[in-house]
Amino acid sequence: MMRFLLLFSRQGKLRLQKWFVTIAEREKKKVIRDMTSMVLARKPRSCNFLHWRDLKIVYKRYASLYFCIGLEDQENELLGLEVLHRYVELLDQYFGSVCELDIIFNFEKAYFILDEFLMGGEIQETSKQIVARAIESSDMLQETMEEYMSKPAF
Repeated sequence: MMRFLLLFSRQGKLRLQKWFVTIAEREKKKVIRDMTSMVLARKPRSCNFLHWRDLKIVYKRYASLYFCIGLEDQENELLGLEVLHRYVELLDQYFGSVCELDIIFNFEKAYFILDEFLMGGEIQETSKQIVARAIESSDMLQETMEEYMSKPAF
């Protein structure tokens, strides 16, 4: 099971965080600080797996963003790497070619895509097409609701 998923920039700015276990706010800040400093300090050709406390940390850099997850010790690191890659593919599919600005200005969509893909630290849906259909349905519903709300009431 995953404990957390973090997205942060090369400058160490947190862009997205998802916690799958209950942790105190103070502890979350410490984890974020530790993850950003550890991952950013590594050389570009280093292995994408780390051991930290009782967790396996898996990270991958895509463009200017680092995607990082904390896995329980018995979990498979390669599956964690695949989860990160699948999430990036889903973001790319939705935004075209996802960039840091897409995450900043459309963070609610990034969270929605993540929630369609993962729930409770486990993979909810493996099919990119099914996730894409759910996102498309949500967008259609939102557009319909906005049209309905913008009509004048007589």
